[in-house]
Amino acid sequence: MSDQRETARQFLTEFKGEDYVFGLRCFERLGELTRQAGRQVSVVADGFGTSWQSGLHDRICGALQKAGVELAGEIVPGCRPNAPLEDVLGIRAALESQDPEAVVAVGGGSVIDAVKAAAALMALGKEHPDLEEYYGVGKVSQMLAAGGATMPPVVAVQLAASSAAHLTKYSNITNLKTLQKKLIVDDSVIPPKALFDYTLTTSMSPSFTVDGALDGMSHALEVFMGLSDGQLARVRPISTLAIKLIVSNLKSACRNGEDLDAREALGLGTDLGGYCIMIGGTSGAHLTSFSLVDILPHGRACALMNPYYVVFFAPAVEFQLQDVGTILADAGYLKADFRKFRGRDLGLAVAEAMVALSRDIGFPTRLAEVDGFSDAHIARALDAAKNPQNESKLRNMPVPLSAAAVDDYMGPVLEAAKTGNFNLIRSMR
Repeated sequence: MSDQRETARQFLTEFKGEDYVFGLRCFERLGELTRQAGRQVSVVADGFGTSWQSGLHDRICGALQKAGVELAGEIVPGCRPNAPLEDVLGIRAALESQDPEAVVAVGGGSVIDAVKAAAALMALGKEHPDLEEYYGVGKVSQMLAAGGATMPPVVAVQLAASSAAHLTKYSNITNLKTLQKKLIVDDSVIPPKALFDYTLTTSMSPSFTVDGALDGMSHALEVFMGLSDGQLARVRPISTLAIKLIVSNLKSACRNGEDLDAREALGLGTDLGGYCIMIGGTSGAHLTSFSLVDILPHGRACALMNPYYVVFFAPAVEFQLQDVGTILADAGYLKADFRKFRGRDLGLAVAEAMVALSRDIGFPTRLAEVDGFSDAHIARALDAAKNPQNESKLRNMPVPLSAAAVDDYMGPVLEAAKTGNFNLIRSMR
């Protein structure tokens, strides 16, 4: 296991270099890291109204002040889960009133995503006030270039082993009126500096721990399945190591939240998931999860959906599923002699093992089990998949879909996920 962790550290250093500070007990380096981005900063932080607010906020201020970094104003409250649009607009207004040189975002993925979007609005909002213009691939960079504008640099401080928002070009924002999550995909929103002290994740509840861990696992899995031969050799060791670290340590972290070995492993694994989604992209499960935002946490939605997409993709990803099957077999979730299987049969074996993992940690395995689910969620997910803003998710699939094919092929995947009946899934020829 120590060799796996050292390899993970090497991958992350290769990925981010000196711009990323990570590991156990590294929070106090926040000041020196932030000083490289600006001497007068705004802080947007999670924790307001919690028992750990004062301790965290005091540590933030102390680390910044020790390095000679001044606060431009009071700490700005973060956001609700899933980064609602209204919260993004509120953060933007608070930041503009402070007019900082840089912004420090301290929180889980939702807070960091919200600050990324708010920073983009700070630079572009006068000419482009509607965030709808920002969704999709590369839209922010196009507008920045056209207007000669620059975003304030964001220093992202992650508190949860989950989305790896502190490392990536993604910002997920939710419209609470439509109950639909949308995605900014743009190099311009990558935080130029980031920090993750894995010891801070000991405060994550078991439920939050598994949600976050399986979000990271979904990143690694979906990218691994979606890449072409040219990139597959590069991502394979990163993706498989991420999945191994998460699957092997998830239950230990839930049994004992103070288990730093397990917490470090989950931090490294989910960070590697972030590395994966900077090489390739997520696809079916993530796309569907955006339409389940009102009934499931993001990681749980991805974990529920991925087995069904594995069966759909299986004929195109046999090589990848042999690797994933080995990991799940080593963890005791795959009992069949899967190595003799091919195509759809291999996909079914791996999917059943993924379902066994979800059951073992108390996750739902069918949409029908989820409180609040209705067929309206399936209709919403199919409509969202046809939106041109989500075209990249369809292209990233191992079996790429056009918007015209969504109902014929994604529809049966969602019906299978509703009932747990893998036989409903149609394979493309």
